[in-house]
Amino acid sequence: MSKYLITGAGVELGTGRHAQVVALVPAHNEEAALPAALDSLWQQTRRPDRVVVVADNCTDRTVEVARAAGAEVFETVANMHKKAGGLNQALGVLLELLAPNDRILVMDADGALAPGFVELALSELDDETVGAVGGIFWGESGHGLVGELQRNEYARYARDIERKRGRAMVLTGTATLHRVDVLIAVAAARGRTLPGPAGRVYDTTALTEDNEITLAIKTLGYRCVSPAECWVVTEVMPTWRDLWRQRLRWQRGAIENLRAYGLNRVTLPYAVQQLGMGIGVIAMWSFVLLTVLTAGAGYTFRPLWLLVGLIFVAERIVTVRRRGPRAVVLAAVMVVEWAYDLFLQGVLLRSVWDSIRRAEARWHHVSAPAS
Repeated sequence: MSKYLITGAGVELGTGRHAQVVALVPAHNEEAALPAALDSLWQQTRRPDRVVVVADNCTDRTVEVARAAGAEVFETVANMHKKAGGLNQALGVLLELLAPNDRILVMDADGALAPGFVELALSELDDETVGAVGGIFWGESGHGLVGELQRNEYARYARDIERKRGRAMVLTGTATLHRVDVLIAVAAARGRTLPGPAGRVYDTTALTEDNEITLAIKTLGYRCVSPAECWVVTEVMPTWRDLWRQRLRWQRGAIENLRAYGLNRVTLPYAVQQLGMGIGVIAMWSFVLLTVLTAGAGYTFRPLWLLVGLIFVAERIVTVRRRGPRAVVLAAVMVVEWAYDLFLQGVLLRSVWDSIRRAEARWHHVSAPAS
């Protein structure tokens, strides 16, 4: 086997030198978004030693654009397993060439990294208890109200991670830096202590490969972290229909990952989270029903409930204030975000129903405009 992943552009690996960083950028028809993603890699304070675009069943100019931008290209062969399958093919070659102390950055083609992402993530991996370092994602601009609501949601998620001192619930597929030795251990454990095909890093049966790989790494005893400074700008869904399909896959994937792993010390926090979301659905719709049933009984001013409402509004504002006046105004109106919460609860209910009846799950790809 060649010591180069792609002929003509490789850097020799696995020679016992300092740890190297290889960036893998899975891409399916991403000619428009790809240049910005690659540029963010070139602008890193610690640039990757190699950047490899994993072109998966592309019918546009993704391959040409990647090479023109200075990246290597790995084209998948007869891949039927989406992103996870493409990454497995590339990693099947790479892991034989890399040293255990090397690092692999997996980054989506529609994202853009903070300039210091790689440097900081590398420093976090100096701690041998840390298996991988994920990014904190922020939504790209545009797409009107549906985009603004997603950006507020992402801001609250980022704040929640910061309050947990960087403990990551999910190693986002948007950008995560992995230890090679940990990925090798994951592949070796597949089919035995971990679900999925033996010898493969990613479980191709999982709908959400980032959530599943997080569970796999934690099951092997490693911590997963997402420092606030490791931020990445990612796409937001441009329409409500696109958002429904994206979140349906995310939510159903989370449920089915829990089913695959069972209830244990690693999955318990995730199970509690899902239970909390279910209780939230019951509480919300109970409130709506009670409001409708008592609407004709007249209004009675109750200071306690006014105080509760004001605290709720204040929390919504405080958690997005860093995003600026537009985000604050949207949160203060409250009714719009309340409707958004109902939308997400609808996603939860549908995903549970689909999971129960084992309905076929489908991927949905949104072609990004030029950045």
